[in-house]
Amino acid sequence: MLTSLALVFLVGLSLGAICQKIKLPKIIGMLITGVILGPYVLDLLDSSILGISSELRRMALVIILIKAGLSLDLGDLKRVGHSAILMSFLPASFEILGCVLFAPLIFGISHIEAAVMGAVLGAVSPAVVVPRMVQLMEMKRGTNKGIPQMILGGASMDDIVVIVLFTTFLGMAQGGEVNAAALLDIPVSIVLGIGLGVLTGFLLAKFFEWRFRKQEMVRNSNKTIIVLGMAFLMLAVENWLEGTVAVSGLLAVMSMALVLAMNTVPEVTRRLQEKFGKLWLAAEVVLFVLVGAAVDIRYTLQAGLGALLMLAISLTFRMIGVLLSLAGSKFNAKEKLFCVIAYLPKATVQAAIGSVPLAMGLPCGDLVLSMAVVSILITAPLGAIGMDATYHRLLTNDK
Repeated sequence: MLTSLALVFLVGLSLGAICQKIKLPKIIGMLITGVILGPYVLDLLDSSILGISSELRRMALVIILIKAGLSLDLGDLKRVGHSAILMSFLPASFEILGCVLFAPLIFGISHIEAAVMGAVLGAVSPAVVVPRMVQLMEMKRGTNKGIPQMILGGASMDDIVVIVLFTTFLGMAQGGEVNAAALLDIPVSIVLGIGLGVLTGFLLAKFFEWRFRKQEMVRNSNKTIIVLGMAFLMLAVENWLEGTVAVSGLLAVMSMALVLAMNTVPEVTRRLQEKFGKLWLAAEVVLFVLVGAAVDIRYTLQAGLGALLMLAISLTFRMIGVLLSLAGSKFNAKEKLFCVIAYLPKATVQAAIGSVPLAMGLPCGDLVLSMAVVSILITAPLGAIGMDATYHRLLTNDK
């Protein structure tokens, strides 16, 4: 395991630095590292690392979501209004619709199999999007209109919607019926996740304040450990309650950090942001290298031109969904274009669920996995490059 971790950090950082030198986002180098070191190319990563890969990716995601929550301003989200809500489900829903309409024509599969494919493709990648939105918030790009805040919140809730729909469509494809109760998990998961996070964040703020009044101030390093521990505990709560009631652990994490920042003095919040920023330096490498390692590039060869055509159609429908979500907002054409670009990348969810239909023996399993792999390899770099190359031209500098 130690050798594998050494390779993850050293090769991942090296290829990331090379990509930065040639003006590409460093996550591309990290994704390439994972593909090369992973089990489908050189197979240099220990099975013990790959066995806990999903947990390690979630841990890394938790770190950046805490940093995001500490940086968020609730007033900014309120100013965005209805668009913030629509961005959490409309783009993904339109992408699924695009697959349902066109995948049967291109691949000859059933409409329900096309819905399964659409659900796999439908999620935006918080791993790619969230760090960039946090960076834009720190740089004060588009923050007066709440653009990075809206995208950050929408990308976090988007995954909940898609995963619930994926589970529903998967059951239908196996011969089951539509379970209306399962669809209720979407709002329940969001509300309970936010509620859990708000309560935890408030209690943490009061605990730190109480220790300060007793002149037993908690060091910022210890605060960081406590906050991280509570975040991991909320993810555990999500797992404990699975099958009983739906709770979004990731939304709880971000809500906790937001409420903690609202109830803590600005200097403490700034120090916590710095601490989690330093943790992210290591977590980022682990996250993207392991996402790359989960990509089975053998399936790209099976995909063919039909996969590229289907991906182009699904992304077109997604863009329409984004633009409809922003209709009636105060955003100008440049800002709407940036939102479209920011909603392109796919990686984490596709790597996590892309192989599930194949593992469950569905006839479309190979095809769905091929589409998931192609979508990661094309859209993750495309979205990352697009955001990095355009934000300074499309978003206002609000400093």
